[in-house]
Amino acid sequence: MLRAVGLCKSYPGGRQVLSAASLDLPAGETLAVVGPSGCGKSTLLYLLCGLAAPDAGQVLLDGHTVSGPSPQISIILQDYGLLPWKTVLANVALGLKIAGMPRRERNTRAAQQLKALGLGGREADFPGQLSGGEQQRVAIARAFACEPKVMLMDEPFSSLDAITREKLQETLLAAWTERRVPFLLVTHSVEEAVFLGRRIVLLAGSPARVRASFDNPVFATPGARVSREAFELAAAVRAAMAEAHDAPPCESSCATC
Repeated sequence: MLRAVGLCKSYPGGRQVLSAASLDLPAGETLAVVGPSGCGKSTLLYLLCGLAAPDAGQVLLDGHTVSGPSPQISIILQDYGLLPWKTVLANVALGLKIAGMPRRERNTRAAQQLKALGLGGREADFPGQLSGGEQQRVAIARAFACEPKVMLMDEPFSSLDAITREKLQETLLAAWTERRVPFLLVTHSVEEAVFLGRRIVLLAGSPARVRASFDNPVFATPGARVSREAFELAAAVRAAMAEAHDAPPCESSCATC
């Protein structure tokens, strides 16, 4: 389980971004985090993976404090994070190389991940030869190759066209169904949150904290994308977002908020 307890974070200059933000991502589950632009969703993600340290509170993975980047937590960024001078295979194998895995073993595992995500035969290509959707699949393959305990994703499909985005959402859901690696997805799209999150959390306010949480009764069910229940859940999430937007800012300090 990945757990955030009372996270507080301020930018240089003193502006507080997060105040007492807490959430849980249980084993085998998925969590979607939504909220307005600039509310601190990406900052929360960096705290969860150890790329940034909180001013207060803590992040725990299976009861152990996350104090820095860990191979047990993979993160997929908006720009995919691929190295343009390395082949697709080398990009997927990069984390395994850093971990010290022998070349033959890491290349075999990387090739298996690429094949599983429909990119078999593209191992020798470079990222610039791939479409945006293909590059994102390479990023997902790299994350899976490290066999993490948790995957974190920061708006992974935001730059893609609608059809490619939906196909990759389905690819990610199919991969989760097979492997059950828990993931947390930060997204601006309420529909994407409803499709990919077994639970949806609203982060909002200034400073931001968790304002609402929703269980998703249609997660991973046939026809979920166009079901009445999905539309009703999306409407409830939007209503909570509107209510949070109209709420007065929190004036308490991090220690007391």
